[in-house]
Amino acid sequence: MLGIIGRRKLIVALGGVAVTWPLGLQAQQPSKIAKIGFLGLNPASSFTTRIEALWKGLHQLGYVEGKNLLVEYQWADTVDQLPELAAQLVRMKVNLIFAPASTFVEPARQVTKTIPIVFASHADPVGVGHVQSLAHPGGNLTGLSMLNTELAAKELEILHEAIPQSTRIGILWNPTTPSHGPAMQSLQDAASSLGVRLYPAPTQRVEDFESAFASILGANADSLLVLASPMSYSDRGMLLAQLALKNRLPAMFGFNENAEAGGLMSYSADILDLYRRSAVYIDKILKGASPADLPVEQASKYELVINLKTAKALDLELPAGLLARADKIIE
Repeated sequence: MLGIIGRRKLIVALGGVAVTWPLGLQAQQPSKIAKIGFLGLNPASSFTTRIEALWKGLHQLGYVEGKNLLVEYQWADTVDQLPELAAQLVRMKVNLIFAPASTFVEPARQVTKTIPIVFASHADPVGVGHVQSLAHPGGNLTGLSMLNTELAAKELEILHEAIPQSTRIGILWNPTTPSHGPAMQSLQDAASSLGVRLYPAPTQRVEDFESAFASILGANADSLLVLASPMSYSDRGMLLAQLALKNRLPAMFGFNENAEAGGLMSYSADILDLYRRSAVYIDKILKGASPADLPVEQASKYELVINLKTAKALDLELPAGLLARADKIIE
């Protein structure tokens, strides 16, 4: 299995230059180079723009791959492989583990209480118990949060505003994503105040997509909300937008890429900004700061994207006020 093997070559464009992180780089470099581990899910290509954003932040702070910083990339084929890959990073004696979201943080924190762990887009670090508080994280974890528990409720409100006649809403969620438990409770509370009914459908693998849609359609749901997770963001996760359009379900997503792929709309934190800003945490920790003393920062930029082309395909006329608030409209 490719993920268990560990690092793969991953090529991204950085400043117009193709950069490769090969398997043999570690042996070629002096031991004084700081070494961080990166946990991700295949396909690795899904993370290209995010890694570019992370390296943009690192470059601004003076870090150069192979000169003063080495990144060990570990790509899992499934969530079940993440604990072993996290343990492998511990055995490599990395100075820090970069675990982007709650899905990656949980296996990392299970294998080390001493190696610092930095996250970039944690949905709810306090709600799932990964930090004591935003101001005082405690332990060996810190980073940035996109506050998905509150964001999920806001996404439901926007979807209801866009389609007020929709009262039966399907929810695609992933039981293996630690933050989805609190997010589901937040959605239930919001649904009660909006007077709508939710029809949750769990999806742990891409292979679950078809059955999840069948379940939602079987419940006569007339719209859809997809909670943000690494699976919904991946290249394969873009299939969700196509399935929603195929089944004529107006869908709200937690990542802008899904709306760009054909979903009706998305409301999301600026993920690339979060990855870029996470470089500051990496820098401070590598220079001796303790994660316990670095407050968790919240996302400062949120974006509403509306795919007007999809709205027309679904014969929807969206409220003018909502369109006016959109940060991006796809026509």
